[in-house]
Amino acid sequence: MTDYTTNTYYNLFIRQKDNQYKIGNTTYKERVKKLNALKRVVEITYKEKIRQALYDDFKKPFTETDLTEIYPVVSEIKFVKSNLKDWMSRQKVETPMALLGSSSWYNFEPKGVCLVISPWNFPLNLTFGPLVSAIAAGNTVILKPSEMTPHISKVMAEIVKDIFEDNEVALLEGEVEVSQELLKLPFNHIFFTGSPNVGKIVMKAAAEHLTSVTLELGGKSPTIIDETANLKSTAKKIAWGKFINNGQICVSPDYLLVKESIKDNFVNELKQQVKAFYTEEASKSESFSRIVNNRHFDRLVNHLEDAKKHNATFEMGGKSKSEDNFIEPTLISNLPENASLLQDEIFGPILPIKTYKTNEEVINYINSKEKPLALYIYSKHKKTINDIIKNTRAGSTCINNNVVQYSNHNLPFGGSNNSGIGKSHGFFGFQEFSNKRSVMKQHTKGSIEFLFPPYTNLKQKIVDLTIKWF
Repeated sequence: MTDYTTNTYYNLFIRQKDNQYKIGNTTYKERVKKLNALKRVVEITYKEKIRQALYDDFKKPFTETDLTEIYPVVSEIKFVKSNLKDWMSRQKVETPMALLGSSSWYNFEPKGVCLVISPWNFPLNLTFGPLVSAIAAGNTVILKPSEMTPHISKVMAEIVKDIFEDNEVALLEGEVEVSQELLKLPFNHIFFTGSPNVGKIVMKAAAEHLTSVTLELGGKSPTIIDETANLKSTAKKIAWGKFINNGQICVSPDYLLVKESIKDNFVNELKQQVKAFYTEEASKSESFSRIVNNRHFDRLVNHLEDAKKHNATFEMGGKSKSEDNFIEPTLISNLPENASLLQDEIFGPILPIKTYKTNEEVINYINSKEKPLALYIYSKHKKTINDIIKNTRAGSTCINNNVVQYSNHNLPFGGSNNSGIGKSHGFFGFQEFSNKRSVMKQHTKGSIEFLFPPYTNLKQKIVDLTIKWF
């Protein structure tokens, strides 16, 4: 692995800073050419390397890699390409009568030199997704992927080196110290995806330089299931949304709030769906990935031990194998509120289930915690759905499904406060990496000039009329 030094980081930053205006002044066609090159290598040239790297990092199934890593990047590029010309064009706005003789507009100009720090759970998707937005907006970019998935980081480094000069886009591998050194530099924008605790560190470092940030964080995403829901369909969607990527996904259902009268029926349906997905023994299933490393495996096992100490009920699963970082799909009920599974974001294949009697209980419980990144509602009852949405706060909400809202590029993706700051995907990602620069042009002698000093009674009357009518 390359031994990067602080001077190397600084020199790279300066090269990108010196090159930012050349990159920022690229045309629509030039930016699309770069996006096409990235699309081609992800979709075709490096596809098998990407698949193998993610399998080597945490046994991610090839089909799941195609679905959750390659497809999101390729579809993001397609969406951006189809809209970029409009986004880059002058955005005209009206000019008030009081400024008669002028015209007004704003442009989306590049922010400049940007840093993208990406996580390990969807390393290709969450590294190259923001990169697509940064390229579309005309920025130079330094990428720092997670050290926890070294195989895919190496492949991404090869891809970046194949397509870009490092004074435009560079990828730095390495441990957390690399991120720490990079955060000392005065970037124009930082895009970070990770935990709220690390997000606070990133935001604090950014504040030293008044750097703008996009923070894609996480939290405990609740999933509400009422008595009107189709339990078989609901169980199938939740089993997929929770256990894909072994539960290591920021928008997966973190805990269930199930109407008390349907709890037993729902548990039975979920068990059947998990068995259908991963067979009787998930450790032998080729469709079930692994926990990323020993540290995260131990963290999750500690959650299981804590649940046992609290005499919780293991409705399903609970087994683990340390030699393979394997934890089977697990459903746990009868947890006391101080159990760690109800306090910490789980980020693994363990799902707590609580019951409720009234919608008011649900709303009060959700609002007792930090704002979640996602909130899911399974119901056919319009009033229930509206009451929950109106009386809670969340980064996104999906009704009668989960996780899939992430795939709609027309929707902003991101959290609120503890679960994130800023939005990504499509236009919203382009906007995060851009500055709205306002421009007003005077064409004729402006009416405001009639009000320049010295002030007279006539000018005062004109001001009075302006305040009243304009």
